[in-house]
Amino acid sequence: MYLNPITLLLAGLCAGLLIVLLITLLRRPAPGVATSGGAEAQLSQLAGQIQQLASHQAQTQATTQTVLAERLQVQERALMTALDERLASLSHRVSDRLQESTTLTGQTLADLRERLAAIDAAQKTITDLSSQVVDLQNVLSNKQARGAFGEIQLQDIVQSALPASHYEFQAALGDGKRVDCLLKLPNPPGSIAVDAKFPLEAYRALRDARDEAATTLAKRDFTLAIRNHMKAIAEKYIVPGETAESALMFLPSEAVYAELHANFPGLVEEAGRLRVWIVSPTTLMATLTTIRAVLKDVRMREQAHILQAKIGDLVKDVDRLDDRVGKLQKHFEQGAEDVRQIRISTEKIVRRGGEITELELEAPVEAPALAPSPSLLPEG
Repeated sequence: MYLNPITLLLAGLCAGLLIVLLITLLRRPAPGVATSGGAEAQLSQLAGQIQQLASHQAQTQATTQTVLAERLQVQERALMTALDERLASLSHRVSDRLQESTTLTGQTLADLRERLAAIDAAQKTITDLSSQVVDLQNVLSNKQARGAFGEIQLQDIVQSALPASHYEFQAALGDGKRVDCLLKLPNPPGSIAVDAKFPLEAYRALRDARDEAATTLAKRDFTLAIRNHMKAIAEKYIVPGETAESALMFLPSEAVYAELHANFPGLVEEAGRLRVWIVSPTTLMATLTTIRAVLKDVRMREQAHILQAKIGDLVKDVDRLDDRVGKLQKHFEQGAEDVRQIRISTEKIVRRGGEITELELEAPVEAPALAPSPSLLPEG
C-alpha cells in the first residue's frame, strides 16, 4: 500500500513527542519533593528542543509539500500528455473504423439495391407469368379455345420443321371435310392428315381422383375420349386414293401423352390397328424431321436425271480438255526437240570457236637462196 510522505513525517513527529513526554514523566520528582533548578533548566531546554523540532518539522513539511506539489504537476502533465496521445490514437482508430464501416455500409447498400432490383424484376416476371398462367387456364377451360390452342401449337411446330410447299392448314379433302393440317408428301406414302385433340377434362379428372372408384371412372372416361378421337380421325382423315393409309393424332400436352403410353398401352395398340399414330410436340418434331429428310431424298431422286445430264456434259468437257492438253503437249515436245537441235548447233559452234582460239600462229620462215639450175641457164 502506498503511504504519503507527509503522513509518515507526521507519524514520526508524534512518536518523537511521545518519547519526550515519557522521558519527562519518568524524570519528574515525586509529589512533595521540591524541584531543583537543574530540572527546570532541563525542561526549558527540552521545550526549546521541541520548539526547534516543531519548527524543523514545519519547514520539512513545507519543503515536502512543495516537492510533492511539483511532482504532482509533473505527473499530471505526463498523465495529460499520455491521455492526449491515447485519445488521439483512439480517435484515429475510431475514425478508421467509422470510415471502414461507412465503406462497408455503402457496399452493402449497393448490393442490397441490386438485389432488390433483381427481386423486383423477378417479382415482375412472376407476376407476368402468373397472368399468363391465368390466361392459359382460361384458354384451356374453354373447349373451343383449347382446340385453337392445340391448332396454333401444331402450326408452330410444322412451320418450323417443313418448307411451306409441303403442308397446308385447314386443308379440304375430297369429301368436303377439313383437317387441321395436311402434310403433302409424294407417293408413297402420300399426304398425311394431322388432327389436334386435347382431352384435358378427362385427364384432369384422372389426375384429381382420390379413391379407387373415382380412379376407375376417370380411366373409363379417359379411354372413351381417346378412343372416340382415334375413330373419328380414322373415319374422316384416311381417304383412300387421296391421303396416306395412316393419320396422326396430335396431343398438345406431353403429360397427357406420357399418361397414355404409361398406363393405357391397350389404347396405343388400338390406335396402331386403326392406323392412327398418336404424337406429342416432341415426337411430332422428330417425325417431321424424318419427313424432311425423306423429302430431301425425293428431291434428289427427281433431280437425278438432270444431275446425270450435267455429269455427261462435264465428262465431254473433260475429254475435250484432255484432247487439247495432248495437242499442247505435242507442241511442247516439238518445241523441246527444236530447242535440243539448236543446243547441238550452238555446242558445235562453241567447240569450233574454242579450237580456233587455241591455234598458235608463228612468224613465217625465210627459205635459203638456191643456185639456178643448169638446165635453166641460157646456153652459150
